[in-house]
This record gives sequence, C-alpha cells and structure tokens, in this order.
Amino acid sequence: MSGYLGDVAALARTSLLLELRQRDTVPAMVLFVVSALVVFRFSLPADASDLASLGLLWIAIVFTAILALTRAFVAERDQRVLDGLVLATGDRSAIWLGKVAGVLAFLVLAELVALPAFALFFAAVGWETVAAVALANVGIAAVGTLLAAMAAASRARELLLPLLFLPLVIPVVVGGVGASVEPDPGRYLAFLGLYDLIFAILAWASFDYVVAE
Repeated sequence: MSGYLGDVAALARTSLLLELRQRDTVPAMVLFVVSALVVFRFSLPADASDLASLGLLWIAIVFTAILALTRAFVAERDQRVLDGLVLATGDRSAIWLGKVAGVLAFLVLAELVALPAFALFFAAVGWETVAAVALANVGIAAVGTLLAAMAAASRARELLLPLLFLPLVIPVVVGGVGASVEPDPGRYLAFLGLYDLIFAILAWASFDYVVAE
C-alpha cells in the first residue's frame, strides 16, 4: 500500500513540477476562464436571471477543464514515456490517480480566479456553488483523466477528447446548477457525490485496460 501511494505521490509531484517549469497549462486555463466570463458578461441581457449566469459559469468551468485534460499526458506523449510508466508501475491505476491529483490541482488554481471573477461580473457566489464546484472537480478529473489517456494515443486527440468528455459531464452541469439555484441544494450535492463515487470506481478499474490497449 505504501508503495502504491508513493507511486501516486511521485506522479502527481512530477505533473506539478513540470507545470511550474513550463508555466503553460494553468496560465492558459486562467486566461481562458476569465475571458469566457468577460464575453458572457457582455453577451447576457441586463435583466438575465441568476440561473442563466450560473449556467454560463459551469460552461466556462467545463471547457476550462478540457484545457487541463488536453495537457494531462502531453509530456508522456511527446517524450514517449507512457509505455515506460506502464511497465515500471506495479499497479497501473497509480498513473491514473497521480494524474487525477495533478488535474485537480490545476482546476483548483484556475477556479481560485474564476469564482471571484464571476462574483465581480455577475453575482455573489454562495457556499452551495463552492461545494458543488469542489465535488464537480473530483468527477471531472476522474472521468477526464481516463478519457485523456484514451485520446492520447489518437492523432485526433484534440477533437476526440471533447467528444468523449462533454456527454459524460452533463450530469455534473445539471447537479452544479441545481445545487447553486435550488432551495434545497442537498440532494444535488448528494447527486454530485454519487457521480464522483461511481465514475471514480469505474475509471480506476478500467484504467489498466485502457493503457494496456
């Protein structure tokens, strides 16, 4: 168990160190999400409802996540080290979990800017929205990392990843918007937690097969 956690920590640390050195993924995510919110701010009518603006927040978060996921396996793909990781790692799911941790860190950093920007442009962000975003991040990272590994082997990976990813995160958007605007956010937060649990287990169990193929 300690060896497995050590592999996970090493992979997550490597992802974060590469980003700190290259400084391309997180700045791109921050710039994209802020730009999207600015565009939405001037696109919405002045009398638009909170539901509409919150829906746009979730659209911005989802598409920003695609940027992080597209870059998740770039280093391994460009330097052809993914096969080495598969052979060197005892339990291949450690690769998935390490990458999930890295993607989660990128999402949190981008959202530390996105949520205050949304509050500035639209309306205050309640605790329900913050809790929904935190739960959604887990599901997005779990599902997206698996799909990013699948798409990494394809020449059309920039097109394939969104096509696979977007249908699977529709429940995240539904749960996130519901938790933000409904009087009883508890059931939507529970729905997001259930989504995280189910898809994390499925992604963890299937990652070995995905990288082997």
